[in-house]
Amino acid sequence: MRFMYTLRARKAQQSIAYGVLWLMAGISVAIMLLVVGYVVIEGFGKISLDFFTTSPRGGLSGEGGIYSTIVTTVLLVVVTMFIATPLGVCAGIFLVEYADYVKNKAVAFLVGLARFGVETLAGVPSIIFGLFGYALFVTAMGLGFSVLAAAMAGACLVIPVVIRTTEESLKTVPDSFREGSLALGASRWETVRKVILPSALPGVTTGLILSVGRIVSETAIFYVTLGGSYRTPNSLLSSGRTMALHVFYLAMETRAFDKAMATGAVLVALIVILNLIVNTISGRLSSEMK
Repeated sequence: MRFMYTLRARKAQQSIAYGVLWLMAGISVAIMLLVVGYVVIEGFGKISLDFFTTSPRGGLSGEGGIYSTIVTTVLLVVVTMFIATPLGVCAGIFLVEYADYVKNKAVAFLVGLARFGVETLAGVPSIIFGLFGYALFVTAMGLGFSVLAAAMAGACLVIPVVIRTTEESLKTVPDSFREGSLALGASRWETVRKVILPSALPGVTTGLILSVGRIVSETAIFYVTLGGSYRTPNSLLSSGRTMALHVFYLAMETRAFDKAMATGAVLVALIVILNLIVNTISGRLSSEMK
């Protein structure tokens, strides 16, 4: 009798736990749909061909489109990832495939300090990276408000994320892969390059694309490094504004709230496309590796 009571109590607790989890998940999805749906419904009605092919004209009226902001966003993403990808991926490879095998206590201490620094930087607010970029790249290095200065500050922002995702992806590769490759006479670098890295490629790629999404959606770090010019940049030393930064300017400094909503709708669509790309690439790479 007591056993049956205990069994019923455990089933009741499980049902309550499931109900609470489903309720929290439903609330989260409802909030997401409310925010995204409102922006999309309000914004897509203002979108036209001229909206994509003309640049902002400045002023309180917020006239013009978003052509120059699209160019600036693409240029910034390309330069930022060009800087961040080799640094972040190589650092992650070193921490997992080389640093853990060093027996020197001093080196082990430095590796532990490096890991602590990476984890700390991954949680630092983006405006802190923006102030650092303003002090070093914009002012000390004399780059001024430019795409290059913003890209270097953005690289500092996403490198910890790239390192962490690379580390976690490499750790998912079974040790038997390493042992088998080394047993066949391959060097550690050959093992990393031909066995480990291809196996971890889905996770590494996912981390890189998520970093692209963060660059596209950030505003604070580029507010103090990019300059905010509405003109199309003609070089890496030109100022500009990203789409996310353009939304901020439209919402805060103009009366063109409809243009802000339209730009926000384009940003939402871009983030959705990036997430679909992440899922597609990860799925295909995982299938190929299997």
